[in-house]
Amino acid sequence: MTIFLCGFMGCGKTTVGEILAKQLGLPLIDTDAYIVEQEGRSIPEIFAQEGEPYFRKVEAQAIRTLCTKNAVIACGGGAMLNPDSAAYARENGAVVLLNESFDTCYARIQGDTNRPIVQRSTKEELHQLFDQRAGIYRAHASHVVDGGVSPEQMAERVAAAVQ
Repeated sequence: MTIFLCGFMGCGKTTVGEILAKQLGLPLIDTDAYIVEQEGRSIPEIFAQEGEPYFRKVEAQAIRTLCTKNAVIACGGGAMLNPDSAAYARENGAVVLLNESFDTCYARIQGDTNRPIVQRSTKEELHQLFDQRAGIYRAHASHVVDGGVSPEQMAERVAAAVQ
């Protein structure tokens, strides 16, 4: 079973993913950590040296590679914006949107120096980005799990949705 967790930055993909993976006896693979390992440099370095389009290309390749894994995969916030990546993930697993509020996401990501988009954007710009991405995430998800609960409860909701 391959479960792709998607949603905006700070929605809980990695945190919920860790709990879910433990519950299901699967490994957790965080696509951002995977890319850092493959590239040998941090995400801010990749953005600064190569630009966002290069990062998105590497991210799309990571999704294709990870589709073959029996795992919980915590996707970066932009991973499912690529229609090809989203389709590939849906064909090879379950894509679950962690539907958390903007305010919750923002409280978790503000000031995070490992997120280039957060570093270069105002709160208002991030809210616009959140709104732009919301429909795309929803369109690509095979399941939508609403937030506003603890990470443990979110993991339980995800497990119930995919089984």
